[in-house]
Amino acid sequence: MIVLSRPAAGREDEYNDWYQNFHLSQVVNIRDIKSAQRFRLARKLVEGEASPYAAIYEIETDDIDAVVDEIKALAGTESLQISDALATDFTNATIYEEFGAVVRKP
Repeated sequence: MIVLSRPAAGREDEYNDWYQNFHLSQVVNIRDIKSAQRFRLARKLVEGEASPYAAIYEIETDDIDAVVDEIKALAGTESLQISDALATDFTNATIYEEFGAVVRKP
């Protein structure tokens, strides 16, 4: 699962603290979510808008719909709190599945 997001205006420090030190831990407590890592935009390679932050969550399951349902059910509860420092009008969460082998340098 890839989540692209940005902080609410003027709240970047609060957003980053919540996301890194609180939110990621709550998400990896959800069944079948194995890991979570955040990324910050370093360079744009093409013109256009780009999200300043991304998070990649590793999910290992045979029932992705059950995981998605659990995330939706928990969102906004004590188990998966959402900070108002997150600009929710911009956030985009998408799940991708493996499609092809990893290609590595020989």
